[in-house]
Amino acid sequence: MLFDKLKREKRHTYEVPKRDPGLDQPLSPTLEDTLARLAQLTGQTADLQVNRLEVEGYKLAFVMFEGLVNYQTLILGTASDLHRLLAGQKIPSCLVPDRLCQELFMAGDKKKLRSFEELIQFIASGFAVLLIDGSPEGVALGVQGFSFRSIGEPASENNLRGSREGFAEPIRINMSMIRRRMKTPSLRMKLLKVGEKSRTDVCLIYRSDYADPEMVRRVEQRLREVRLDNLMDSGYLRPFLESGPFSLFSGTGVTERPDTLCAKVSEGRIAILVDGSPYAILLPCLFSENFQSMDDYAERPYYAVFIRLIKYLAFFLTILLPGCYVAAVNFHPELIPDQLLFRIAEAEQDMAFPLMFQALLIHFIYELMREAGLRLPRPVGHAVSIIGALVIGDAAVTAGLISTPMVMVVALTTISSFVIPSLYEPVTLLRLLFILLGGTLGLYGVVLGLAFVGVNLCSVTVLGVPATSPETPLSLYSLRDTLIRVGWRQLGQEQFIISRTAGADQNGEPADQNGEGQP
Repeated sequence: MLFDKLKREKRHTYEVPKRDPGLDQPLSPTLEDTLARLAQLTGQTADLQVNRLEVEGYKLAFVMFEGLVNYQTLILGTASDLHRLLAGQKIPSCLVPDRLCQELFMAGDKKKLRSFEELIQFIASGFAVLLIDGSPEGVALGVQGFSFRSIGEPASENNLRGSREGFAEPIRINMSMIRRRMKTPSLRMKLLKVGEKSRTDVCLIYRSDYADPEMVRRVEQRLREVRLDNLMDSGYLRPFLESGPFSLFSGTGVTERPDTLCAKVSEGRIAILVDGSPYAILLPCLFSENFQSMDDYAERPYYAVFIRLIKYLAFFLTILLPGCYVAAVNFHPELIPDQLLFRIAEAEQDMAFPLMFQALLIHFIYELMREAGLRLPRPVGHAVSIIGALVIGDAAVTAGLISTPMVMVVALTTISSFVIPSLYEPVTLLRLLFILLGGTLGLYGVVLGLAFVGVNLCSVTVLGVPATSPETPLSLYSLRDTLIRVGWRQLGQEQFIISRTAGADQNGEPADQNGEGQP
């Protein structure tokens, strides 16, 4: 009954995002009618600027949004050429846009437009649109001059060696950073509009000589079918690109490093840039790539293997250690050495709460402090660490809420979770899940939970490519860059190319009888 009620309310209250009415109307040949219609569509917004002028008998108007245009380039570079182009022989007003597009060379980007939708999109992107009385067309001039955050070092993907550049918010800047690194003509960039209201620029990036055309077609189709009012970040698109059963793990990845994106695109992957977001989407993304970094390919192979082993160990440590500790103390004390067991029993005898509750409580306190540290302003953010040290390190133990061994277990677990930041979200929930399983079913529950997580991870596929490739299905040749990494003499002999699963359906799921595919 509850689900039926929710469905009825959703059906009555939710409406599919629709475009603004009147955007498909063409521009009027009369300048005053076009400006009046534009003012009606924008509601006479305060940042809309309309500069009227008359040049050689032609009535013109520059339309732009305040703060998005470089006025020096517009005045010195573009407006001064209008007298030269329109002087002399008189031409009809309907032919003025063609002449301006052909001979106006100061503007870097020139495009003709015919509808109000194109007009609003161009001026909202930093263009200045020139409207001519007597012509049903306008000319968009690329004189962008809006402010944006400069290119800086990535905040979430630090490295010791290699590039220090990270993506910025403007999509054109990010596209230029990729083109500067990959000068091959096979690099393709397709611009799409996503968002019924925001009309956000989305760039689909791939290499035509490596990427599978069918995979590119399906990704582009899914982007065109996205129905959202506003697209504010690349994270909005990830649910539309994934398919398959519910899983804590994702088949799509994100990066804010141009060199990482170029490396993945050279392996046959597809990248997606969103205007206004410094994070690019990579798909398909394999689970093993969460344990890799750019430093692995700049260091010696033996050291890269050592670091990857540490990352795999940290992953299993951070999800299993609290649950295994609770299960061993409550149900399997014979697995603990006698001296350690005596100390644990001595520490637990004065505690007011059972061990499982202690583990859940201290993890909840840690997540609470972490969230507070992220949201607080930086000048007062250090107060969270001071309070955390007092609460967890001293007051909680002294008050008998949490035992000392449990504090050590949580500290080691927390440090391990920082080693793989891209998996922090699933790791946090899995840690709590294994604490509950270990506290109720013992180590048997931990093993069953680990088996369930493994099966669920193997079921994740994106565009027909299993997230657990190349381990399952097994590809011995591709294992040279998973848990281990061979030297560049062998690694650079042949590129990794991900092709789509044979017989995949339109939703990107394998269509063979066993439900398995080959990457």
